Amino acid sequence: MQIYVNVKARCDGDGTKERPFKRINDAARIAMLGDEVLVMPGVYREYVNPVHGGTRENRIVYRSVEPLGAVISGAEEVKDWEPYSGNVWVTRIPNGVFNGYNPYTTPVYGDWYFAKEERHTGCVYLNDKALYEALTLEECEKGEIYKPSWDQEWSVYKWHAVQDGEETVIYANFQGKDPRKEKVEINVRRECFMPSEEHVDFITLSGFYIEKAATTWAPPAAYQDGMVGPHWAYGWIIEDCEIVNSKCCGISLGKYYDAENDHYFTRKHVKSPTQMERDAVCRGQYHGWLKEKVGSHIIRRCNIHDCQQTGIVGRMGCVFSTIEDNHIHHINNMMELGGAEISGIKLHAAIDVVIRRNHIHHSTMGIWLDWEAQGARISQNLLHDNDVPEGSTKLEGGMESQDIFVEVGHGPTLIDNNIMLSRYGLRVATEGVAMVHNLILGAFTMVGSGVDNWVDGREQRRYTPYHIRHRTEVAGMMTILHGDNRFYNNIFVQGHPITNEEPKESPFHQQVGTHVWDEYPAYKEWIAKFDMEEEKPDMGKLEPAHFGHLPVWADGNVYLAGARAWKKEKHNLVKDDADVQIELVEEDGQYRLFTNLYDYLDGFTTGIINSDVLGKAFEPEQRFEERDGSDIVFQSDYLGNHRGVSTIPGPFADVKELDEVIWID
Repeated sequence: MQIYVNVKARCDGDGTKERPFKRINDAARIAMLGDEVLVMPGVYREYVNPVHGGTRENRIVYRSVEPLGAVISGAEEVKDWEPYSGNVWVTRIPNGVFNGYNPYTTPVYGDWYFAKEERHTGCVYLNDKALYEALTLEECEKGEIYKPSWDQEWSVYKWHAVQDGEETVIYANFQGKDPRKEKVEINVRRECFMPSEEHVDFITLSGFYIEKAATTWAPPAAYQDGMVGPHWAYGWIIEDCEIVNSKCCGISLGKYYDAENDHYFTRKHVKSPTQMERDAVCRGQYHGWLKEKVGSHIIRRCNIHDCQQTGIVGRMGCVFSTIEDNHIHHINNMMELGGAEISGIKLHAAIDVVIRRNHIHHSTMGIWLDWEAQGARISQNLLHDNDVPEGSTKLEGGMESQDIFVEVGHGPTLIDNNIMLSRYGLRVATEGVAMVHNLILGAFTMVGSGVDNWVDGREQRRYTPYHIRHRTEVAGMMTILHGDNRFYNNIFVQGHPITNEEPKESPFHQQVGTHVWDEYPAYKEWIAKFDMEEEKPDMGKLEPAHFGHLPVWADGNVYLAGARAWKKEKHNLVKDDADVQIELVEEDGQYRLFTNLYDYLDGFTTGIINSDVLGKAFEPEQRFEERDGSDIVFQSDYLGNHRGVSTIPGPFADVKELDEVIWID
């Protein structure tokens, strides 16, 4: 059945084509498996709460008839502004409009939130651009530059809210603009399209423009909301949407709600954050965390931007999902929020998640896979300008920037055929990572560090779960030993100047290359420690080996312009004096890469890499393979072109591909 919705209809109807509903949520209450909800262009200021789900064969589809023509907004327009003082105007909002959730009294706060200054989930928008929250009315009146902002020119636009009885009083500095003549909106609703109940499965959301919701801070051991999301369900497709101006998260692939474990540290203080994480994983089994019941979502061809925590967030509910062909940019640029959950894509337990062909830029961090990125694959992505811009100061409690961060996992985590152009390439506080056919201009950081906590001079290890292969059930737990990493057929370029002398363990290490693993053993050195020829080895004698660094493999890599190689790598190309030029040029939304680096390869070729070459990640004893268990043969490059029987390092099979457009917005 087709159900019709048109906010511009003369009067509310019954969902037929002749008499459409005026609200999407009216359709969401009656839509059953196999139904299609067709939404006409217009602005729908409502929270859509789907009640029923579909099946694999009969999905429920919500479709904007005109691509991006149907707007689901969490905001309301405000027109009755009065002059207050100077550039500051004031309005009074009756609290009844908030329906029990007042964003202007709800702080952005919770577990793993580190910024000192308290912000709220509310916001004011001038012509679709978010104003900065002032902590006092005086700050609002001054309208001064906010130094941590990535857009300091705009940061002088401020707002401040106070409570007066049953009203929220909002002051706003519009810098000389008259709000009565402009489009001014305020956050009202917490979410835009998200079921309130779990297991509303097999929903498709296609072609909507979704904006301006008062979402809350979304750490991993808590319920995670976004403007859009499945809320602990199975088999959603979110496609061809534009997701913009979420106070915290744009799309949430979620986590179950558990009243006992939700924001545990914030509420109870008595367990360490690491223990809360382990609790959340194990308790997940009681909440139906199984391959057959949760995850397997698809997010594709979406434009996700100007969200202040993440573009996409997920904890456990993201498993077996595919995130592909999205444009994710300008995330956390306001720098009002700070904590350990900020990135273009931030996933915990990204088991068998595929992140491919995305363009991620101008974000505090590009991709962050935290805890149990087992079987995850990051492939064919373009990442650049995920750096703090010159002139911006670091937010106290804010996160460091890099293209990719993989944290406290045991692998196998595969990073292949990516173009990574930012100052910091991979933050690798983890083990079991394979990097194949990437172009990397930034450094590896936090090598051998960032996984354990030191309390009163004692090391408190972060024992992290690993799982039954290609499933969610926990197979065991182990601390991170570091190593177990593979580097094949990459091109490393010292693409940014070295401005400090930070060690490899630092998040600010800047020397590019695999040399940061010089102290780590090759496989033969490592295996020799275990007395493999002994029929009855001494358990105590082998204890140091059981807790030592795991081996590293490297072959076929190119190091240019000062990038340094692992000292045990035998087959590589090193040219310190190469004058490499690399420029990413955008014109009318089309991106091309201009570089002379291939002039320095001098016919250097290498072999085709496959799953057998990469082997198994140590702790889970799982191969670097497809999520269905089949082999990977790296014969397709960044653009999907065929490599043949041998190849050149880097993400392109042929230098002629540099004439090709590598991304179209």
